[in-house]
Amino acid sequence: MAMARRSPPTNRVVAVLDHLVAARGRRLGLSALARELGISKPTCLGIVTELVAAGYLVRDPRTLTYGLGPALVAAGRAAQRSFVAGDVARRHLAPLAERYHATCTASAVVGDEIMVLEAVAPPDAAPVKVGERYPFAPPVGLMYVLWGPDAELDRWLAKEPTLPVRMDREHLRAVVERCRTSGYLVESLTPAGMRLHSLMAGVAAYELPREVRALVGEMVSSLGERVYLGADLNPKGRHPVNLIAAPTYDADGGQELVLTLHVGASVTGAAIARRGAELVAAADAVTAELGGAAPVRSRWASPSGSPSA
Repeated sequence: MAMARRSPPTNRVVAVLDHLVAARGRRLGLSALARELGISKPTCLGIVTELVAAGYLVRDPRTLTYGLGPALVAAGRAAQRSFVAGDVARRHLAPLAERYHATCTASAVVGDEIMVLEAVAPPDAAPVKVGERYPFAPPVGLMYVLWGPDAELDRWLAKEPTLPVRMDREHLRAVVERCRTSGYLVESLTPAGMRLHSLMAGVAAYELPREVRALVGEMVSSLGERVYLGADLNPKGRHPVNLIAAPTYDADGGQELVLTLHVGASVTGAAIARRGAELVAAADAVTAELGGAAPVRSRWASPSGSPSA
């Protein structure tokens, strides 16, 4: 069961922003805000002061009233682009979902979490909840930094793990190289991996009690272990596959979305390669339609030429 932890102070911040959004351009003074929201003036003053400093609100020095600030414009544009990207991804994933009778998704890193932005699934498939969130910290989220600069991978690796995890640097470098060369990732189907995915859905990072984290950590081995390498996939042999993933890129060549094609069965290496190529083609089409561009590979590498995993 997903765990949720509410934060009253954060709720009050959200309430202030929601109230001013609902005001539709009308500016409010501190007393009016505090009264209409039912919070104390000192608490309200602390909130609006921080929001003004961050650019989310502006304060009129003449009337001493507060209104929405420019930082919300940037945030709104980013959110709008995410929704637009989701709509574009859906159109290109729908044929794959129909052809393979499979669930396909588009997701991205939003803040410190991974969020499902769009999903296409056959009628008889288990529904995927758009808006579902996962913590973006090891061991969850490798595919969201695989196709970006090594510095992005390093930053992700430096995050405090949400669960205990071991680091096999040599294997992780092999995974990075394989996925960058092929353009897609193939994740193996294991009971432990599926249990981990179900457990972490909707759980904010670090919310699991320490003893539960240690127990679940036994399900997790080294980073990237569930990713197939090229030598692992015999074209005629059958391999248990959970999903295949491929990236889209923004205008600066940065990794933007991750598109996935769920398999959930044992298929031949040849079938995996075919699905991978079609998913990459869909990702390339999304990238082009959104005005993105694939990165120059030399920009990925750190000065040492490989991820400092």
